[in-house]
Amino acid sequence: VTMEMKDSGSVVLTAYHPHSPARIPGMEQSFVQDIPPGHSPSSRKSLSRCRRINRMLSNESVPPAFSRSNSQASVDSTSMEDFWCEVESIKESREDGSEEAMLLEFKPADEGELEAEWLQDVGLSTLISGAEEEDGQALLSTLTRTQAAAVQKRYNTYTQTLRKKNKHTVRDVRDIFGASDSSPTFETVPVSPVSSNGIQLPGQKPVWKSVSSKSCLDCGTDKGSPSITEELSYDVSFSESITVLPKTQEWPKNQRFKKEDSALPKFVVRKSRFGLTEVGDLSPEDMKKIRYLSLIELTAFYDALGVELKRNRVERVRGRENGLFGVPLTVLLENDQKKVPGIKVPLIFQKLLLKLEETGLETEGILRVPGSASRVKNLHQELEAKFYEDTFDWDQVRNNDAAGLLKMFIRELPSPLFTVEYLPAFITLVEKISKIKLQLQALHLLIMLMPEANRDTAKAFLQFLKKVVANEGKNKMNLWNVSMIVAPNLFIYKGKRANQQEMQAAATTAHIVRLLIRYQDILWTVPSFLISQVRKMNEAAMNNSKRQLMFDKGVRKLLRRKTMERERPERPEGAVTFPPYLQSDIPEGVIRVYAPLHSKVSMAIQLNSQTKAKDILARFHCENSRGSSQNVRGQIQSLHEIGGNIGQHCLDPDAFMLDVYRANPQAEWVIKPKAT
Repeated sequence: VTMEMKDSGSVVLTAYHPHSPARIPGMEQSFVQDIPPGHSPSSRKSLSRCRRINRMLSNESVPPAFSRSNSQASVDSTSMEDFWCEVESIKESREDGSEEAMLLEFKPADEGELEAEWLQDVGLSTLISGAEEEDGQALLSTLTRTQAAAVQKRYNTYTQTLRKKNKHTVRDVRDIFGASDSSPTFETVPVSPVSSNGIQLPGQKPVWKSVSSKSCLDCGTDKGSPSITEELSYDVSFSESITVLPKTQEWPKNQRFKKEDSALPKFVVRKSRFGLTEVGDLSPEDMKKIRYLSLIELTAFYDALGVELKRNRVERVRGRENGLFGVPLTVLLENDQKKVPGIKVPLIFQKLLLKLEETGLETEGILRVPGSASRVKNLHQELEAKFYEDTFDWDQVRNNDAAGLLKMFIRELPSPLFTVEYLPAFITLVEKISKIKLQLQALHLLIMLMPEANRDTAKAFLQFLKKVVANEGKNKMNLWNVSMIVAPNLFIYKGKRANQQEMQAAATTAHIVRLLIRYQDILWTVPSFLISQVRKMNEAAMNNSKRQLMFDKGVRKLLRRKTMERERPERPEGAVTFPPYLQSDIPEGVIRVYAPLHSKVSMAIQLNSQTKAKDILARFHCENSRGSSQNVRGQIQSLHEIGGNIGQHCLDPDAFMLDVYRANPQAEWVIKPKAT
């Protein structure tokens, strides 16, 4: 059955469901009970529409219009009812004018344009311009075999297209990769592991600690989760780890998309001797390189799986320049940072989450049961007028209305919270590859690709959703319920023309949200093989700079003059300057740790194989427990690795310092508060 629903908000929703089991008796009656007495007429109207939708979706007499896929054949209509009711609620909010209809356009791509944009997005615009840029050379020098093959494949397509169009002469791919054949093949076999968060050390094997609550990152331990755990490794790139090509076939007719929480496996990421690194632990400059490498790795990962990496070309929407709703996240943050410096999540979004966390987590049907459309509209207008004046009365806001405002904020963002360029690619992967581990690895790389503002806001949102699920006993919202409600708000886009594929993949988008909520602690951890590549990029860039300085006579004269004047070279951002008697040569295995906010600002520490970052922090805390100010004692201090082959890196308290030191012997070690 195919069905189209059109409205004045320029949205066309195409829903499809093939043969479904008979409707569960009393389902409609039970749904009526979810609507509280005295609910608004618009909600009753939405209820009748949802019933009609589900009747059409459950019609067994009509043959399927096209082949079954994971999302289409996996979930019966009763389990997707909340999804379609949320779609209807969104439609009604647009019809009554309470929500602006921003248009997000998808542009068709000319031949070769996608490859050119891809090369620019991964930081290899030098291959298009022909310029000899150091950053591009450093990036190419760090690629694995599968990553290099992915770059070469896209560059080949780009150059062949240019030759057809007779635009200009392009560089031969052999000049870039040093290959005798312009299309060499790479076998996807495992490579020798690299040290987590570090450089490949000769003869060193990864050391794993025994499993405990402190030694691993554990996801999937909720009630009903399976007892069998699967380990995730960050030491080798995901694409290099694929040794057997998974079968990409349509799902069998009798196989269902299991919505029970226990259907999701339990994953464990063990801490290696370098610990784990969260997204906020790296400098913005290094995170930019992480994004370059993540897109290359994602492309290589799809190539290794034999799945096409589809991409949307989105026409960016400018959005409003002021206000709260419909304003780009970056603009909101610029305005909010004038009031609260360093803030990473918009104030209005934080306040909505706080309101719901304080009073709404135990509300039955929170997120699912809609608030009053008229009240939400009035609250929306009042917030726009009073929020920044601190005169808005939050006590008047009912929990369901606050949930409606939260979802409206997400929908009205000019660009979706989870960027849409590669959503079709992930939907395709989920529909063709059933293994959750591979789906999670692809989603992990997509998270690394997100802009900083989107990623920080999404993290705060997912942390809230996890709290909602944790209160299932009182609010009656389990993981699948929450995922179905949130999915339409995140992944159904407004535009002049329908994106039928997105609506057909309703269950898949709900599954994506489920993975985001359940495995969020894993997804916001930077894979160590990417950090290793960033280190190598920085080392290659430093070596290139040194070679350039050797042949620059003017710079050499300047350096000689600076040496005579005994001036130190410019230090990395975040580093601290200390007197010469603290800067003497330090023996092997000894590091000097600086703590500029403490009374004792420097300490030389002899490292051994068991010294951890938290041991150094504890020693400073003991030495400075009386002399430091009250403010310093109240702050959470972290040990940072600064300079050398990394920009700035906040270390895991469980990191073994001798291993980190050997990976970056030129670094400085500074104790200071962790950025939040």
